[in-house]
Amino acid sequence: MWCLVYMRGVEHHSYFMSGFLDGIRCGDCECNVDWGERRNTIASIAAGVLFFTGWWIIIDAAVKYPEEGDFHHAYHTCGVIATVAFLMINAVSNGQVRGDSYSEGCMGQTGARVWLFIGFMLAFGSLIASMWILFGGFVVPQKHVVYPGIAIFFQNAFIFFGGSLAVMDSVCSCPRFHTLLSILYENMLQWLYSLYINFF
Repeated sequence: MWCLVYMRGVEHHSYFMSGFLDGIRCGDCECNVDWGERRNTIASIAAGVLFFTGWWIIIDAAVKYPEEGDFHHAYHTCGVIATVAFLMINAVSNGQVRGDSYSEGCMGQTGARVWLFIGFMLAFGSLIASMWILFGGFVVPQKHVVYPGIAIFFQNAFIFFGGSLAVMDSVCSCPRFHTLLSILYENMLQWLYSLYINFF
């Protein structure tokens, strides 16, 4: 891809678009921070913010619609299961998943991967259940109040993606687990598409 650049008000030069940001130097300021070393800290903070945002949304819906007819209190089960899954996912260190830890734990690397897989399955199941609650409990019956269903879905989506973000470092270094998660995400997208086709 070509880009025309006007230089010094006199002439046009053509450059490849891929190199047009090569002259920008980002590390010259005094706040030189090595983001690679702080990747786990940043991922943990972002996961915590996503988790907090999910619970904040559902608390807002519960406060706005306290009646059982508008917002059935059994729908909180999805968020509780997603929270348990989030805690399960974060209980396993990256070293245990990769097999780099000093101690094997009670079941070693395989046990850590199975624990992480069960945590992701619980989180994925709560996300699917929240979509079912949204469409089956609020959209299809054409209730006049739909916000609690949307809040349940976004709560579980934020918790799910927060858990995924928190473990991204170990997923990137384990190709088999990365393949398993990509199949899980692909099936979720296919299910969402079929849900969209059936309801709309």
